[in-house]
Amino acid sequence: MIRIKLIFLALFLASVAVAQPDSLQHIEQGRRNSDSQLKKPYVIMISADGFRYDYADKFQAKNLQALRAQGVAAASMIPSFPSKTFPNHYSLVTGMYPATHGLINNYFYDPQRKDHYTIRDREKVEDGSWYGGVPLWVLAEQNKMLSASYYWVGSEAPIQGIRPTYWYTYSEKIPLEQRIKTVVEWLKLPEAERPHLITFYVSDVDHAGHTYGPDAPQTEKAVLQLDKQIKQLTDAVAKTGLPVNYIFVSDHGMANIDQQNYLPMPAAIDTAKFMVSGDGMIVELHAKDKNAIKPTYRKLKKEADGKYKVYTRKNMPRRLHYGKKDDDYKRVGDILLLTDAPTVFNFSKRKPAPGNHGFDPDVVKDMHTTFYAWGPAFKEGMEVASFKNIQVYAIVAKILGLKYTHKIDGNNHVAKQILK
Repeated sequence: MIRIKLIFLALFLASVAVAQPDSLQHIEQGRRNSDSQLKKPYVIMISADGFRYDYADKFQAKNLQALRAQGVAAASMIPSFPSKTFPNHYSLVTGMYPATHGLINNYFYDPQRKDHYTIRDREKVEDGSWYGGVPLWVLAEQNKMLSASYYWVGSEAPIQGIRPTYWYTYSEKIPLEQRIKTVVEWLKLPEAERPHLITFYVSDVDHAGHTYGPDAPQTEKAVLQLDKQIKQLTDAVAKTGLPVNYIFVSDHGMANIDQQNYLPMPAAIDTAKFMVSGDGMIVELHAKDKNAIKPTYRKLKKEADGKYKVYTRKNMPRRLHYGKKDDDYKRVGDILLLTDAPTVFNFSKRKPAPGNHGFDPDVVKDMHTTFYAWGPAFKEGMEVASFKNIQVYAIVAKILGLKYTHKIDGNNHVAKQILK
């Protein structure tokens, strides 16, 4: 008798658990798709953090290879400088370079605010005043089209007072299978409540690349596991019968790092005169006294001796779009030190990780990442030349019929080339 009661209790608790709503999901109440948006197509933009341009072929990710063959594949996609996670995820959804949209690195100092932004500080991550531009979900919501985000840089902050209708606070504890289930549930909602734009982020490939390096068997395993999960997602979404378009991208590639011959902080840097921001492949110096810039710059040029490059924000290479002319928020350092792979600065007591990114993508090809797209809006069996990630914004906006009047750094060139 006791056993029977326990069985009934277990069944009851299981039914309650299934019936409970997703407590981690945030829903902006009172929103509906306007009548003019109901019949628009759907876009799921997937970012696999750190998915280098050659990973699908290097590790024989057969599902991704098959899916890209149905649509469009770029030789590579070129990240914006610096090739870091937060700046480039935000460039993908704003069509702007990091110095233009203001999110210039994962960690940076803002002299105007006299404050630091860091991806580890939840208060900063959720503060919309740090973010410029008009992210795609903001553009969609402004046009009375619902959007959803299962993680994306900026989606947790009210940018221009707007978040996606459905969004999550970032956590890596939710299994990917549960995330896929949520995406399908979104697409099964009634038309008026159904998001037409979904951004979807996964991090495992990046973690493996950092921890073990881009050539390691652990990185291969992460790529192949993701490949299986992409098939799970596309198979589950196909059952909805909706006209869904997929864009598979990443923020940057991954390079092997010299873990033995790294660079210490240059002797010419006086921390009493400069705020030092970052290490790795880019170090930014913010002068506490502007009179210290020229003499320190000259000392650093002499001390560098070919081991790293030294620039001021005034003479940064124009092609990087990271100098004074592009620095809309005046967040770029007064002096910048840049290395090329495999060399990095390392100011800590620990050895640098075996894999990393952030280098100049025009110099280090391993920084290039992936662009695959398939679905009813895309041409089929098409290969295109490498292009910059600032072009993705116009592609998504064109598919969803979202017009914009604000200035972006990208244009319609790639969209016209790859869309039907």
